[in-house]
Amino acid sequence: MPIYEFYCPENNTVYQFLARSLAYRHKVPSCPENPAYHLQKQISRFAILGKAKEDLEGDPFAGLDEAKMEALMADVEGEMGAMSEDNPDPKQLGHLMRKMTDLMGDKTPPELREMVKRLEAGEDPEKLEAEFGGLDEGGDGDLFTTVKKMVHGNRPPIRNPKLYEMSEWVKDPPGAAL
Repeated sequence: MPIYEFYCPENNTVYQFLARSLAYRHKVPSCPENPAYHLQKQISRFAILGKAKEDLEGDPFAGLDEAKMEALMADVEGEMGAMSEDNPDPKQLGHLMRKMTDLMGDKTPPELREMVKRLEAGEDPEKLEAEFGGLDEGGDGDLFTTVKKMVHGNRPPIRNPKLYEMSEWVKDPPGAAL
């Protein structure tokens, strides 16, 4: 009976699911924390063979001191919790982004530097978002959401210790009529 691992990007957590049948091998269960979250199947840590290197190209945080990164992310996350999600203060948002760009150093894209400078001057985040486009991969979130994704995306995932029964978390069980 295989155990499958799924990663939830919304809550940065890895879950394990026991499949009592191979019929579940292509199924994706619901997130145990929130069924609206979408899980992504991943290869288990023990199944990785050889000395494969992660593709870090394009990651502005690659190669940075992990202890500094962890401390920064904890600091930024704490400050973000105090901000209004509906109407974040541009200067405060700029201050948070400045901390991140200072850590990235030379890897900071020029557009991001310009955006941080203008946020610190008090410019409207929505105006800057319209001008520069989304800095996140899809470009579909607002600036506050983008910064939250950057913070959460650079922390190692939490490993949920519970083993879930796959059949209880799959919406359409194997063999169900289509």
